[in-house]
Parts: sequence; C-alpha cells; structure tokens
Amino acid sequence: MASPDTPNLNQHRQLRAFCHAAQTGSISKAAERLKLSQPSVSLQIQALEKDLDTLLFERCGPKIRLTPAGDLLLEMAQPLVDGFSRLADSFSARLGEVHAGPLDIASGEATLLYILPDIIKSFSDEYPQIDVRLHNVTGHDGMALLRADDVDFAVGSMIDVPDDMVYHPIYDYKPALIMCKGHPLEDKETITLEDISPYGLILPPRHLSTWSVVDLVFQQHGVPYNVVLEAGGWEVIKRYVEIGTGISIVTSICLRGFENLTVKPMDNYFPNRSYGVVVRRGKFLSAQAKQFLEMMDDDFFSRQSTPPPSKRKSTHRSEALITNL
Repeated sequence: MASPDTPNLNQHRQLRAFCHAAQTGSISKAAERLKLSQPSVSLQIQALEKDLDTLLFERCGPKIRLTPAGDLLLEMAQPLVDGFSRLADSFSARLGEVHAGPLDIASGEATLLYILPDIIKSFSDEYPQIDVRLHNVTGHDGMALLRADDVDFAVGSMIDVPDDMVYHPIYDYKPALIMCKGHPLEDKETITLEDISPYGLILPPRHLSTWSVVDLVFQQHGVPYNVVLEAGGWEVIKRYVEIGTGISIVTSICLRGFENLTVKPMDNYFPNRSYGVVVRRGKFLSAQAKQFLEMMDDDFFSRQSTPPPSKRKSTHRSEALITNL
C-alpha cells in the first residue's frame, strides 16, 4: 500500500468497498449499495488485503465477518471514507454555506408529532433548496438506518445507547398520569402506585421502552398493575383515555394543553424522559445536518423561555455538540 503521505484514488475505492462490506456483512450488499458488480467489490477488498498483507474478513459462505485487523482498519478508515465522500459539503460548511442537497432524519412518531414540526418548518423556510426526508421508524429500525448511513442522524429518546452510537439529549419531559374527566382519582392531590393499581392501564406495545419503564417501577415497589389495552402512538392512547377505557402513564411530550383529560404529575415515581440527537460514532455530518442541529439548539432555548443566543454563540454550542458526536 502506498505510504500515508501519497494517497491515491484506488486506495479510496478499496477502503470504501471495505467499509461498506464491513457495515453490511456482505459483499453482495456492499456491491448493491455502491452500484458496482460483486466481483469488482471482491477484487478491491482482495487488493486491499494484499497491500496491507493481512486478512480483513473471515469468509463463511455468503457471509463475512471482520477479523481483529479488520476491526482496527474499520475504526481508522471509516472517518476517512466519510470525509472524502462529504468533501464538498465540508468545504461549503467551512465557508458557512448550505447548498442544495438531501437531509435524512430518522424519528419515531412522538418526535415527528411533537418536537420536529416547528423546526422543520423554520428550516424549510430558510433553506428551501434542501430536500428534507423524514423516516418514521421505531428505535431498532432507526439504528439500522444509522448504521447503514441511510440517514444523517436520528432524533428521539434513548435509554440504552449502543457503543457505536452517540446520544446527545436536548429536551427533557416529565412523566404524568392521565385520566378521563370525572375519574375517581381526579380530585386526589397526590397519586401513588397503590392508587393506580385497581385501574386498568393503557400502554404502548411491550417492545417499546415505555412499557419496560412502567413495569420496572411497579415491580420495584411490589405493586401489581393491570394493562387493559396496548395501543401504538400517544394520540391513540389519549383518545382511549378520554373515553374512559383506562388510564395511562405518559411523557409530557405528548400533552399540549387542550386535551379533555385530567393530568397528574408522577415524577415522584417515574424518571424524566430526554429526547435528543443520535448519530453513528465517527459519522461525518453535512453542512445541512449541522445547520439543522443548530436550529434544534435555538428551539431548545425558546422552549425554556430563555432568549436565544446570538448566531455566533449558537454556532459555538452546535459545534460543541457535533464535536461530542
């Protein structure tokens, strides 16, 4: 392999093929993503292995797995490949320019409904040339999109952060108990878990983190509970609570003040829930992605009833956020 001070285009092609094969665990999937033939990708990886005089993949039929040397190379090469592919965007960003291009954001329904609309509107008004594409996905699918570099970043809530991801919380929401008007618990000033126990709960599906948190808190306090309905989406849950089907423990992100509900704080039992940005570790962010994150910072300040910082300060805060990613 040529020395580090004399890089060439062939090296970049080889490293790009290697990184995509490592991400997908498949030569054929890497070829499909790169719009190349499978033999071409195989030859590039073989040439890289020959230049480095080491085996980068263990081959098990159609599947491949990184060797320890491959793991090391991926850690070193991925930022280089990302940086090269985003060179034009990086140059524009250094000049303070945001040109036309795509911005792909993965997010769950709650974030799409309650956090992003105002930011998306402001961003689209200021940068109409940017093609913003929202991907409505659950946490697991969002991680898959991040790992495949199919999105720039995700916006949502995380409890357990994988090693290959960085989570930067921005917004903070409190837990609350919601019930229909006239419910027996409506006039009770302080609600305990024992008070909730006799009444049926409406919760999101079991595979989502809200169910796990509720289950953990009740178990820790040794209080039984009963789920009468599983429903996807806070808007659906609120509607069924309004008509008296059950009560629910929600995050205040979904409460906008005009619901026909009685709301009781539950932060004496349940933790606050943060929402923020999730990025693959080492990911190069485009100029448009950085600008969007800066707008999220400004939105955070406005929600806190704090005068937004000057453009210069906001940019510095955004740069600190991006550096941490």
